[in-house]
This record gives sequence, C-alpha cells and structure tokens, in this order.
Amino acid sequence: MIQKNYNPDVLSCLANLSNDEVFTPPSLVNQILNLLPPELWSDKDAKFLDPVTKTGVFLREIAKRLIDGLEEQIPDRQERINHIFKNQLYGIAITEITVLLSRRSLYCSKTANGKYSVGQVFENEKGNILFDRIDHDWRNGSCRHCGASQAVYSRGDELETYAYQFLHTDKPETIFNNMKFDVIIGNPPYQLSTGGSGVQATPLYDKFVLQAKKLNPRYLIMIIPSRWFSGGFGLDSFRDEMLNDKRIRVINDYPEASDAFAGVQIKGGVCYFLWDRDNKGDCKVITHRGTTVGNAVVRPLLENGASTFIRYNEAISILNNIWQESAETMDKLVSQQKPFGFATTYLGRPKKTKQNDVMVYGSKGIGYCSIEDVQMNAMLVDKFKIFIPRAGSGSDKFPHSILGKSFIPEDRSACTETYVAIGPFNSKEVCKNVQSYISTRFFRFLVMLMKPTQDALRKVYSLVPIQDFNESWTDEKLYKKYNLTKYNIEFIESMIRPME
Repeated sequence: MIQKNYNPDVLSCLANLSNDEVFTPPSLVNQILNLLPPELWSDKDAKFLDPVTKTGVFLREIAKRLIDGLEEQIPDRQERINHIFKNQLYGIAITEITVLLSRRSLYCSKTANGKYSVGQVFENEKGNILFDRIDHDWRNGSCRHCGASQAVYSRGDELETYAYQFLHTDKPETIFNNMKFDVIIGNPPYQLSTGGSGVQATPLYDKFVLQAKKLNPRYLIMIIPSRWFSGGFGLDSFRDEMLNDKRIRVINDYPEASDAFAGVQIKGGVCYFLWDRDNKGDCKVITHRGTTVGNAVVRPLLENGASTFIRYNEAISILNNIWQESAETMDKLVSQQKPFGFATTYLGRPKKTKQNDVMVYGSKGIGYCSIEDVQMNAMLVDKFKIFIPRAGSGSDKFPHSILGKSFIPEDRSACTETYVAIGPFNSKEVCKNVQSYISTRFFRFLVMLMKPTQDALRKVYSLVPIQDFNESWTDEKLYKKYNLTKYNIEFIESMIRPME
C-alpha cells in the first residue's frame, strides 16, 4: 500500500537516457559512498569531483553527508552550505540537458546564482558544475581522444557531439585550475557507436577511468560495465592495467545489470570499484545476485593460473582443483572468429554443382562453394569436426544455458562466422564424445567465467580442460574426476541449467 504522504525522490524516477548513459539511483549512490572512509564527511577541506555528472545525484548525496558531518565545525547551516558548495563539490556534465539537471539537483536551481539557489555564494550561473561544448579532434576518420567515428559524430550545432569535456583534453587537471581532489566518483558513459554493429561499439568507460587516474586522487570510484573482467572490444590494455593495479581494493559486481539499474540490460553486468591511492593490497570482491549479497572475499585480482579476473568467489576452489589435474585447454581446439574466412552474410550457391563442392553452413541455411573459395583452414573441410554457434543462447537470467546447440556437420563442409569450429578429430564417434562434454554443466560453467557478452569465441574456452575423448562425459564423471564438493556442485548447478 502506498502511503498518502509518500513523496518519492525525483532522481529515482527518471527514465534512463540509454543503456549506455544510465542514471544512477540514489539508493545505489549511497551504497557506493559507503565505501569511502567516514571521516571524509567531517573534513571541511576534502574536495569531490564527479567528472561525468548526469543528474547530480552523486554530488547531492555527498552534500547531504557533508552538511551533517560539518555541523560542529560550521554551526550556521547557511554558512556550512555555502562552504560546501563553493569549496568542496565540483562536477563536469556530459550534455546540455544534464548540466541543467545537475545544477537543479545540487543547487535547487538551474543556475547556481539564481534567486532560489540554496547556495548563496556564486557570482555566475555555472557554480562549480561545468559544461562546455567541445569539438572532437578528428584524425583519419576518428577522434584521437575518444575514438568516435567522424562519419557518425561530426554534426551541426543543433545536435549533441558527445565530445565529453573530461576526455577531450591531454591535461584534465587544467579544467579546475590544477585543483587536487580527494575523491573522483561517477558513472561514465559506457560506449559510442562506430556506425556498425553494436558489438563493435567503441568503449568509453575505460578512458574515463584512466583519465581520472591522471589526476591522482586519494580515492577513485566508478560504476562501469563488468565486461572488462575477461573480454570486451578494445579493452585488453585496460584490463591488464586494472588487474595489475594493487590499489583496487573493493569490487562490487552485479552479473545482472538490472539488479543495479532497474529495467536496464547490459551484457556482462556492471560493477563499481574503489581505488585507494595510498593503500595497496588484495581486493575485496562482493557479488550481488537479485537481493542476495554474497560473502566478501579478499583475494588477488589475478589468481595463479588465470589470465583474467574470475568474477565469482565460489569458482576459485573449483578452478584450483581443475588446475591441479589438467594443463591443455579447449581453446586449442577452437577456431578463430571466421573459421573458413566467410562472413555471416555469405550465402554460397543454392545448389551443389560439382561433386567436390563444399557445403557451407550459415545463418540462413546451407549453401555451396568450391574448395578454392575457402579462404582459411581449407585442410579442416574434410576433417571430422563440430560446429557451435558463435553467439550464446538464453537470457541474462540465472541459471544460464551459455552456449547454443552444437552439431556435427556433413562431410566436406565449412561454415560462416555464424559458427566456430571445434576440431579436428579422428572420427565421428569422438565428435559425439566431445558433444557430450560440451553439453555438461561443468563445461558451460567454465565457459561462463570467460564470457562477459553474448559472443562465444575462442577465448571463452580457455579455462575448459581437454578430456580423453575416447569416452563420453557426464557431469557426474567430471565432478568425481575433479573432486568437487557438494557446495561446488550446487553452485555450478545454480548458475547453469541443463542443456535442452
């Protein structure tokens, strides 16, 4: 029942700009702020920057805490508010709309010096929340700062350029006259379209994190997509830097983004992290699933034997058991993205015209081509192999199915990049045994640990051990082989549903 006098926070009611520019709900902002040391709220010299403000919610919630925390030092409430707004809170908006939203949220007026502004200290309408329309720096068709496509984002004054002010400078410290910030915090835009398919969108959030590090704050907190853990287009160097940075002390991970942002779907989920400049060590990892908050485990971001971050604490003991038994992994048997050089759009000839034509499996069925048309891995055409969809199946809801259904193609066959190929193998019977392994929850659980998005390319198989494929495999045999506990098994089966 809704209370008659219920007065909702307007910032919890706003619709998101898009899945890439997501408004942060006040409840989540306060969870994030709880990562900071409590003594900050009574430090009248502490300075806070949100370099990507959208609604001003981070600055507003920080202001509330400072107003309470500084009461003893500055007893007069108006004097306290003036001090906080003038000397402690700073923001850089991402668009013309969000700068008005942010000033309205923080100052209670769209202009900092307006009649109704709660801060009676500013002489100009900007206050400490800036927005300047910035131009991209085009070099060979893309922006050298953010990677935006010139064909998509070179536009007139009537449209947003999405040339974010915090990114489009080599010296971010000059935006606020070389000011030193204690805390940089925010929820940056996640990506920009390249004008092609969405999967090839240019990530942006990594650039905001790296730019913030240049300012060397005491604390850095950002909420970003979790796909950097193990994948993501153009994120290899960012992932390497993050996983080797001992100053990342806390990660709160949401495998389903909707658990953090209601109604928002972001493949691979989202996370927020605390970077503590003066306090190096292992990282506290906490996983949120629905209303359940997992146990916090302090561990290295890079486990021995892993090349990427293992997001689930419960998976560590499972992997340790596997690594004691096995060395070779299934990625050695999986093809690259275009197994035979054919794009998804390739159809081939509708009918077989020659005895030695190659059957080509694609998204729209089967076509035919000559062996001379096969651009890569021609030696695999006549080998026993398995095809499996490049894109995983199922929704974002747990438990997952993770992979599409594999199949054994006809003799003398190839495929488009709709599939990846696994093989070669010595016989069709061996292929069937490999299929039995792919169908296990054990196999697909290990794939899930490396699969932050829908794509299931070679890399996602890099934790899956190769078995003796002269025999078929079941989950029971695998659980026994790797000495998995009842707790291990229950966790795997809570994450992965049986193959249909």
